[in-house]
Amino acid sequence: MTQLRDFLDIKVKLTAGWFCGALIVVLSVWVLHSFLQALLAACVTAIASWPLYRRFMASLPRRIAPTSGSLIFTLMMALFVLGPLMFAFGALLTEAHALLLNVAAAGEKGIPVPPWLQDVPLAGLWVGLWQSKLAYPGAFQVWTQQPDPAALLGFAQTIGQFMARHIVIVTFTILVLFFLYQEGESLAFEFRRVLRHHVGECGDAYVDVATRALRAAVNSMLIVGLFDGVATSIVYAIAGVPHVGLWAVITGSLALVPFLGYLAVAALTLQLAMTGAATPALTSLGLGCVVLLCGDKIVRPMVARDGTRLRFVWVLMGCLGGFEALGPTGLVIGPVLLTLTRELWQQRAGNFALPASIDRTSPDVRSP
Repeated sequence: MTQLRDFLDIKVKLTAGWFCGALIVVLSVWVLHSFLQALLAACVTAIASWPLYRRFMASLPRRIAPTSGSLIFTLMMALFVLGPLMFAFGALLTEAHALLLNVAAAGEKGIPVPPWLQDVPLAGLWVGLWQSKLAYPGAFQVWTQQPDPAALLGFAQTIGQFMARHIVIVTFTILVLFFLYQEGESLAFEFRRVLRHHVGECGDAYVDVATRALRAAVNSMLIVGLFDGVATSIVYAIAGVPHVGLWAVITGSLALVPFLGYLAVAALTLQLAMTGAATPALTSLGLGCVVLLCGDKIVRPMVARDGTRLRFVWVLMGCLGGFEALGPTGLVIGPVLLTLTRELWQQRAGNFALPASIDRTSPDVRSP
């Protein structure tokens, strides 16, 4: 009875301890859920760039404190990651503003239907709408004055909230990244020790697999951006697009994130179409979409497959599913999770493998 009572007391204490620990973890996650994207982005950036960080710190003079070195490298990474995207969005907004000014100037005397649109099959409905809405003088100004001011104000507020939220996310990502560079060694050691205690020696193998897959996914993003930038520069040069280099940089920078590159191609096509350059517009649209499709569906999974050791379709679903669930960070997290799932499956399947001493031709061993 005494032993049973002691056993029950220990079990109750363990249950209470696990419950309190789980409650604390759940509450912590609930408090930090708004910063989940910032935490994930900082962790992904720190793990992917850790070899570069080690080399950078080793090359610094000894008179520079480690904290200063971590701060310098954090600012360099922020500039490297955010710089191209900010430049691409800024250039795209500049081009869009110029396009709107041209459209507004043309709208004072009416915007005639482009001749090439009239020759496009099945475009009769669009031609009729264009003639009734934009072809007569002042039509564009009348059309732009139709929206409800309250709806425009709501749209502007939504855009403002979106921008403010992402500015906060980027700011906290940089702060957490600086902390991870400073405390990365100790955090990695403690994480491995806890994982080894609860999972066993295979915990280190899981960490190594996840790290390799994460770095492969990040490399795939960079290579896709470079591929799309170079390939679209060739396409734009063939199509006779003005400012080929600028548009190629915009497309390649936005192509780091799936589907954003199509925004640059669409803006360029609209600008060319409004100037009457039908052939360059259609060529840029068609070949540009083909390049972006190849980058997202072929190049990205092929590069990530070397580190994740997943088949093409799994890498593709991991990238797209992760992006849908977690945003841009999911492009990396998705393939990593599928890689860990593959490792767990292989381990479990290996545990249930038949012993070598069993004769598979025996009548007692039946094929499934």
